[in-house]
Amino acid sequence: MPKLYARRRFAVLAALTGLIASAGLFNGPAASAALPTPVSAATARGYLASLKVAPENRTGYKRDLFPHWITQSGTCNTRETVLKRDGTNVVTNAACAATSGSWYSPFDGATWTAASDVDIDHLVPLAEAWDSGASSWTTAQRQAFANDLTRPQLLAVTDTVNQSKGDKDPAEWMPPRAAYHCTYVRAWVQVKYYYGLSVDTAEKTALTNRLAGC
Repeated sequence: MPKLYARRRFAVLAALTGLIASAGLFNGPAASAALPTPVSAATARGYLASLKVAPENRTGYKRDLFPHWITQSGTCNTRETVLKRDGTNVVTNAACAATSGSWYSPFDGATWTAASDVDIDHLVPLAEAWDSGASSWTTAQRQAFANDLTRPQLLAVTDTVNQSKGDKDPAEWMPPRAAYHCTYVRAWVQVKYYYGLSVDTAEKTALTNRLAGC
């Protein structure tokens, strides 16, 4: 193939790829986030009914009271472990940092190819946990919560979407992608139930309403 033709062909393909990406056609689940499967909606409703309802108290909260990200295996910390779990074709270097791969964010349906565009969301935020019972935990208990890979608590998502969530509970914020709402509230209730955390009145109402439609 003549070099000039090859260059032109490559340029056309690159342009087409860019147009398709900008149109959002690559925003489907090229990679499916591997959040541990939450309990069923029926089970979540049962869990929610048993949770203590109490006002929240953020007095004394500091993020560093929940040590993260801790080493999970070899040179890999919790963030790096979740990036590998939730991504597709993830390549890491000797320090376990992701150098390439693809990450699909179920919160908004976007796909990213740079790990720097991806945050690891604490589905139940650290501050929310503090507000609803974790203030009385030991540091070891808070560390386990902040790095929990067993419960549906950690998930790779679009960084800006995670930042818009902040410390909000489901009465204040839900993922932009409505198709993920049932998974989200089922996971939220499961995590709160497992860790014996309370819910406030508005939070319980929001969760009850969401789960009724799941």
